[in-house]
Amino acid sequence: MMAVNMHDAKTNLSRLVEQAARGEPFVIARAGKPLVKVVPLDTPEPKQCRRLGFLRGEIEVPDDFDRMRVDEIAALFSGGDA
Repeated sequence: MMAVNMHDAKTNLSRLVEQAARGEPFVIARAGKPLVKVVPLDTPEPKQCRRLGFLRGEIEVPDDFDRMRVDEIAALFSGGDA
């Protein structure tokens, strides 16, 4: 495992972090004494989205869904009684 001194770690932090993220951990030392070990985090698996159609057969949408209550909706927009 690679060891770098504090000054080199500050100077090359971006490169060192990229290496650690790829699975190459390193140790940061001060005056030759190891202080910390930098290792990649375990990346959590992305949550799976629910797939379309999961309620198929459980609910029913009427064929005229997009035309239901058209008169009531129009009255609400025009300020009339519903």
